[in-house]
Amino acid sequence: MRDVFSSTPWYGGDYNPEQWPEQVWDDDVRLMNRAGVNLATVGVFSWSRLEPREGEYDFAWLDHVLDTLHAGEIRVDLATATASPPPWFSRTYPESLPVTADGTRLHPGSRQAYCPSSVAYRTAAARLVRALAERYGRHPALVLWHVNNEYGCHVARCWCDASADAFRQWLRDRYQDIDTLNEAWGTAFWSQRYDSFDEILPPRATPAAPNPTQHLDFDRFSSDELLACYLAEKRILREITPDIPVTTNFMGTFRGADYWKWAPHLDVISDDLYPDPADPDAARTAALARDLMRSLGRGRPWLLMEQSAGAVNWRPSNAPKAPGQMRALSYQAMARGADGILFFQWRQSRKGAEAFHSAMLPHSGTDTRIFREIEELGRELRGLGRVVGTTSTARAALVFDWDSWWAVEQRALPVQSNYLALVAPWHAALTEAGVLVDLVHGDEDLTGYSLVVAPSLFVATDAQIDALDTAARSGATVVVTAQSAILDETLAVRLGGYLGGLQQTLGVWIEEFAPLGGAWQRPGAIPVRDETTRPRTVALTGPVFPDGATGIEWSEVVRPHDAEVRARFTGGPLDGLPALTRRATGPGAAWYLATRLGADDLAVLAGALIEEAGLVTSPVHRGEAHGWVETVRRGDLTFVINHGTAPVDLDLPGVDLLTGHPAGGLRLDPQGVAVVAAA
Repeated sequence: MRDVFSSTPWYGGDYNPEQWPEQVWDDDVRLMNRAGVNLATVGVFSWSRLEPREGEYDFAWLDHVLDTLHAGEIRVDLATATASPPPWFSRTYPESLPVTADGTRLHPGSRQAYCPSSVAYRTAAARLVRALAERYGRHPALVLWHVNNEYGCHVARCWCDASADAFRQWLRDRYQDIDTLNEAWGTAFWSQRYDSFDEILPPRATPAAPNPTQHLDFDRFSSDELLACYLAEKRILREITPDIPVTTNFMGTFRGADYWKWAPHLDVISDDLYPDPADPDAARTAALARDLMRSLGRGRPWLLMEQSAGAVNWRPSNAPKAPGQMRALSYQAMARGADGILFFQWRQSRKGAEAFHSAMLPHSGTDTRIFREIEELGRELRGLGRVVGTTSTARAALVFDWDSWWAVEQRALPVQSNYLALVAPWHAALTEAGVLVDLVHGDEDLTGYSLVVAPSLFVATDAQIDALDTAARSGATVVVTAQSAILDETLAVRLGGYLGGLQQTLGVWIEEFAPLGGAWQRPGAIPVRDETTRPRTVALTGPVFPDGATGIEWSEVVRPHDAEVRARFTGGPLDGLPALTRRATGPGAAWYLATRLGADDLAVLAGALIEEAGLVTSPVHRGEAHGWVETVRRGDLTFVINHGTAPVDLDLPGVDLLTGHPAGGLRLDPQGVAVVAAA
């Protein structure tokens, strides 16, 4: 198969010429050349233009577009256009429209108005994909196929009758017989026993909390149904164009689809990410998503398919990116493995639902800050060919698990949790210390890592438990936090003190949960530092926290049987009980944290763990940063990005490839970037 990446980083974005008259197209290519664009994503939302009536195709305009781009030496990531069915389709096949859990059928008039299980949708999509592949598979501009767009962004779940039929078949394949399903789901509770698969429905709106395992299986099924749509299109593309790589665009830390199951089916991992410029933690949460993309590809370079040049249009208030912020976040993606920096979109729309979403070429034209920054980044990327294809080596791992995410946010639990609020702070603490982190599913071989953190692995399989135990016994420092290994993959409680086999690894068992209340519940947030709603707290003290520490949201009654206590709760009903333990495991160690820590206290603990694991890093700058100075090693280059509010002076040997100046003593202003090659 052809390598998707070229000798220089890809640069460009979504190009939607169908929104504009043809006389604009030549000007687009001229300005793309001026900006350094070398890759355009074409056709994402063009189904109604490509197939104006069922079975009738109009390719003449797309022929012109691809030929014009090719003449301008701009390569094409051609979309299959199946993300938004045209009006004729919904009118002809109204049963294909998605249905919510309460029975509301959603209507056309925006995008993604289809049920992933709809036979009519899949048939029409396959027909369009085949026509596109047969017509453009040999076009010289084509370097990548772009299947659909942001699967599940608006319809991650559908509860219609077609989905119910597909769910029942998925369950038959998974459990084989109804008795096995009844056992797995625990249907003896609340008189839920099924006599046949035909009795089962998706977890639609119910009087009380639905069956937890049914709910989790529906999450799994829904992710698999979306994946089946992708695979159906990919099979056609692979049949007709076996040498053209195929991708679809992920959406960072997206709850709706288990990307661990998707990733092996993408020839190149692609991501859409829109950090909020007004969020002081934007760069921190973006770093988590970038590391996830690199990890999903097992270290291979990936493609930033979409980001914004400035403001988006879908938040209640849409702040623009500060001067230099777009550039800084672009280099963050490259530092963490991206070989392409793309945007939504090239030319800002004049009409439609995204008319106020920023673009590389804004409404106000080329004499604008945004376009000047776009030109500057394009010039710089043309000189960074040595980055392409290089990789990074991480010695720390963070377990990230969709089953735990889905399960820990269900109803009828000891506390209503936000999974990302439990995981993201650990990633932030390690990355702010200069440690590169791989995200892992947790059941692979972890023995190559010096530090492994499993935060709130609520649903833990035996394979994950065994992998954590093996890593600890092989010399790694392994950290497990509260709300871990409470359930197995069927959501059966691990009896006798929870934790399962991790009881032996950690040297502790759990007698009782003691939630503290006030959990973070801001929907969609990925908080890593300051809580806006202060929960009740509990104090901690011990050798790891010489100045004391504060536990928030959660605490537990921990009973050590073969572990050293490193911190205890002080005051309240848990006074004197263990809050942090450590058990030596030969050359390694296994730690257990029985609460959640705020950012400052977590930084103290992370520092101790990093030192124990031998991952202490040296600072690369002098002076007070007033914020995070991000440092990432990729290949033989060191990326330094100042996310702080004050300038910093670099203390790093080598030459900055962006300026050609020696890196030692180089001043980076806020949002400043250096890409340093060793001397």
